[in-house]
Amino acid sequence: MNRAFYKVLPLLLLLSSGVATSQPLTDPDPELRAALIAAVDDSNSFDNRFDAEVWLLDMSTRLAKIVPNTEQRLHILRSIHREAKTADLEPELVLALIHVESLFNKYAISSAGARGLMQIMPFWKDEIGRPEDNMFDIDTNLRYGCTILRFYLDKEKGNLSRALARYNGSLGKYWYPTRVNTALQDRWYQR
Repeated sequence: MNRAFYKVLPLLLLLSSGVATSQPLTDPDPELRAALIAAVDDSNSFDNRFDAEVWLLDMSTRLAKIVPNTEQRLHILRSIHREAKTADLEPELVLALIHVESLFNKYAISSAGARGLMQIMPFWKDEIGRPEDNMFDIDTNLRYGCTILRFYLDKEKGNLSRALARYNGSLGKYWYPTRVNTALQDRWYQR
């Protein structure tokens, strides 16, 4: 069983026992409900609909204070999940990296010139012959960032700390991997 199942197991047991009423304790936000329905219907990177609903609701709740716009938040989450799974990464790791890199500001620019959610250096566009790519486009930025992180994980034979340090350009120093791991454990890891 996956971790998401155990997270909702108490609710499922309560519902099946007949103790819960048919009315929710609070009326759900209709805008969030509609957005979640659309997000789940458009989320083909999940194993099944239940996993999509649980993960999107959980992560959307965690991200709401940083990205208050529901539609934008769900677009970011669907894209993160898709690109992370495509690159064989845990989506929560990508969330933690973005939290540290840009705090989910798709227009972030670092002092070194890195751009977007995952802080991609613009020279990569020329290196791969795609100068027209927009690093502020969420999907493009995530595709580059997840691919780069996967490459460094493979290069470092799965050593996450070294891969994160390479990603940040601080190989040999551990302040950056520590920050990402702290964000992962404190905010994004599903308990």
